[in-house]
Amino acid sequence: MILEGENIVINTGGRPVIPNIKGIENNKNVFLSEDIMNLEKLPKTLTIIGGGYIGLEFASMYADFGSKVTVVQDGDVFLPREDEDITKAIREVLEAKTVEIVTGAKVTKAEEGKLYYEVAGEAKTLDSYAILLAVGRRPNTDGLGCENAGVKLTDRGAVVTDEHLKTSADNIWAAGDVCGKLQFTYISLDDSRIIWDEIMGEDKRTTENRGAFSYSVFINPPFSRVGMSEKDAKAAGVEYKVLSLSANAIPKAKVLRKTDGLLKALVKADGTILGAELFCEESYEMINFIKLAMDHGIKAKDIANFIFTHPTMSESLNDLFAM
Repeated sequence: MILEGENIVINTGGRPVIPNIKGIENNKNVFLSEDIMNLEKLPKTLTIIGGGYIGLEFASMYADFGSKVTVVQDGDVFLPREDEDITKAIREVLEAKTVEIVTGAKVTKAEEGKLYYEVAGEAKTLDSYAILLAVGRRPNTDGLGCENAGVKLTDRGAVVTDEHLKTSADNIWAAGDVCGKLQFTYISLDDSRIIWDEIMGEDKRTTENRGAFSYSVFINPPFSRVGMSEKDAKAAGVEYKVLSLSANAIPKAKVLRKTDGLLKALVKADGTILGAELFCEESYEMINFIKLAMDHGIKAKDIANFIFTHPTMSESLNDLFAM
């Protein structure tokens, strides 16, 4: 099939990475994130291979359903992208749900009802009624014939783009997961705005000027973040102050009886907001307010003095940003 068009946008998304593990192929107990949601019977035990955001969302969900969940990851550090105080809080909440997290594990084989792995050379076995593969996603470019159109790909199969999301070929752009960068639905939406802006001749929107992006991980309670973490600030040599608040101090959290979690923000001495990490109920809504504040230069004191409705989770930002 040959497709022609004056302008072409590649937006074929991504697909799960299938790790090279003996016994997972044609194993009726092995699932991907898409098909595990079709299970009609709750697995007594669930083993998740991969400790990333998708794996943790299913870990939290199935633990709440009543499964005994074990997360097995090859990396030695749990959630290495996030700050240690946040990962400690997330891990404690998951473990309180009886989720076991195993780091530094090399999975060697899967059988019906069992998973075999090694930690520091020691062989271990897990009884697993179900195994979820959640080790990441890769761009969906196989079979597209990008090379025939002069569209360059990275070694991982992602489409190479510039700040306008234009590819190496004239009048061809790429958006979303296929670019191999930020894998969020709303980033794909914003990508479409950037591409449309250039097609229409405006050239104002780029990936470089859309500001800090926010994201949420839908565990229970949800974790949301925007902008810099402490790790980022230290690496960039930026001076900062840490503001923090326990979720247990929020009146609305007590009303909801969901007081687990920690709220944290990084600000400069002049109150400029560098970033925020919110591990609490309704953080997926609150983080958007902080993103808007950062984009428009609203400072910590402005949020600290803002009049929020009561009782809400958002009013906790008064206390969080009080310097």
